[in-house]
Amino acid sequence: MPNTLGRAALSLAASAVFALVVPVSAQAQAADPHADTQALLNAYQSGVGGPGAAVFAGNASGSWALTSGTGNVNGNDPIQPDEKFRVASQTKTFTAAVVVKLVDAGLVSLDAPIERYLPGVVDGNGYDGTTITVRELLQHTSGIAPNNSPNPQAGPDGTYTLAALVKDGLTHAPVSAPGASFHYSNTNFDILGMLIEKVTGGSYRQALTDRILTPLGLTETSYPTSTALPSPYVHGYTGGRSGSFFFWYDTTLYQPTAAGSAGSLVSSLRDLTTFERALIDGQVVSPAALAQMHTTVPLGTDPHQAGAYGLGLEEFNLTCGGQAWGHGGDLPDGYSSLTMVTADGRYASVVTNTFVNAPATYTQPTRFDVINSALCAMPAA
Repeated sequence: MPNTLGRAALSLAASAVFALVVPVSAQAQAADPHADTQALLNAYQSGVGGPGAAVFAGNASGSWALTSGTGNVNGNDPIQPDEKFRVASQTKTFTAAVVVKLVDAGLVSLDAPIERYLPGVVDGNGYDGTTITVRELLQHTSGIAPNNSPNPQAGPDGTYTLAALVKDGLTHAPVSAPGASFHYSNTNFDILGMLIEKVTGGSYRQALTDRILTPLGLTETSYPTSTALPSPYVHGYTGGRSGSFFFWYDTTLYQPTAAGSAGSLVSSLRDLTTFERALIDGQVVSPAALAQMHTTVPLGTDPHQAGAYGLGLEEFNLTCGGQAWGHGGDLPDGYSSLTMVTADGRYASVVTNTFVNAPATYTQPTRFDVINSALCAMPAA
């Protein structure tokens, strides 16, 4: 199968958290309250980002957008809030929301073993579906190993079923006992996609559309069937820079089923903030269910993670105080993104059109710095 699948699985995950500041003068800040965020966005895009980067943010009083570079190397096309891109692991929060809505409906129990819903699926190679709960899958505490070199069996049409992704993922032996510790694995969320299909009797795509996308009016979000992106869209690239030289290879075309219910969604900065705001505001699941989603486990000492992980949600501590909730997404074939919202109504989403893999020693601005600046620059409204 194509090598791109292996690269795509490396990091449909969260990314670096640093609290850097790129200060501007007090006079400039007074004239433009988003000057610090623009400076950070510029530094992020020119440091480890792609040809372009953008942030879309706001509060109940209104929204604003900043851009740097271009969404298409063949022209000067700043990335716009309504342009689609592959959101990778931001898909996980959508999947988690569908599962938790099924919990609200009494169709799924968080603490039930996955064997109850998918008998025989999580079995063998050290796995026992009677000991792994739905909650542990949602929180990456199932002990299921990361699958950084996937090799699932494609169908005759070149697409991948959730069952094929899960079967391949479970060829990697467990990394811990269920409930013992956090280990990020896309296989967890592909199993949850199978759970959704089994409980609803329909496809994952249909469940997502009926329960999330249509009720919230997310017309720029889809679980795609085509390797192409719907217009308008942000081009994705691989490549990089060496001094003043750069090379970018367009990787926009991509087989979306390779990432399953862990990372296949296409969306926009605008739709991502709409979804996360609705979720954190209690418009998607019940207050009791949202409290469960906010119950977190620590992510350890990895500097490329947010502070803690709930049920398909990352928690990030803001430098100005308080927490933001959301998820990051990384597709090695083209995009890195992050969306975060606060309980008091602030929201921000950032994307750059290449995969960003910042090492632990990296000290330049990251997407978390951009989001932190955007959220901290705004009052609650």
